[in-house]
Amino acid sequence: MSLINLPAAAALPIITAVVVNFYAALAIMAVLPFTIGQMTLIALFIMIAHMLIMEGMIQHKSGFNFIKATLVRISAAILTVLIVSQFLGDTSEGVVLPADLTIHTPFIEVLKGWAIDILGLCGRIFVIIMIVMTLLDSLQSLGWIKYLHRTFKPFMKILGLSDRAVVMWVPAASFGLLYGGAVITEEAKKGALTKEELEHLHISIGINHAIVEETALFLALGLNVFWLLIPRFVTAAIAVHTCRAIQYLKSKSLPK
Repeated sequence: MSLINLPAAAALPIITAVVVNFYAALAIMAVLPFTIGQMTLIALFIMIAHMLIMEGMIQHKSGFNFIKATLVRISAAILTVLIVSQFLGDTSEGVVLPADLTIHTPFIEVLKGWAIDILGLCGRIFVIIMIVMTLLDSLQSLGWIKYLHRTFKPFMKILGLSDRAVVMWVPAASFGLLYGGAVITEEAKKGALTKEELEHLHISIGINHAIVEETALFLALGLNVFWLLIPRFVTAAIAVHTCRAIQYLKSKSLPK
């Protein structure tokens, strides 16, 4: 944690987000007495790198290697936090844990709470997937999908993505990889994007997704909307353009 200018206690929400889920990490952040600067950096890290196993499997299933997806997101999270920490003053000061955190909860109660949370999560995923897929099919049937392309075309250029990636980018950027996973996988099977275009898309949405929900949740903790939105957007754009540059240089170095 000290390498990314955070106290040791920050490892608890970060590891929880990486291995378990985003919501559990958010609950930990609400309990521990982190400063606003520390919470901002933790929020940035876990918004980029959370649920790496589950979301990595979704990306793998839709055409992006699991290991590569995980490494890209962790690297992006570390670099983004390192850079942003330079603007937030001293964020490495220690955190004193509240005494009530030492109270042990019976395992059966923990298991019960986990089961209820998972059922609720599955319900939300089902509803959002149905709404998004119905909306996309309706736009396609009515011929309005072209307006979606036209609206987001400037963003695609800035992010270094293909115009054809709009249909996959919008659900992922708005609702996240978990909620938009079915849409992403279904569209990837249609083969509308080349292998390189699909890789660029996955790099972008791996770093910058669930803009609506995650930003709203952290705003409730009193964090600044600028630091929640702009660094991820910039990091995603830089990562994709870097990937494109590397691929271009490789193609030029190949013998004709």
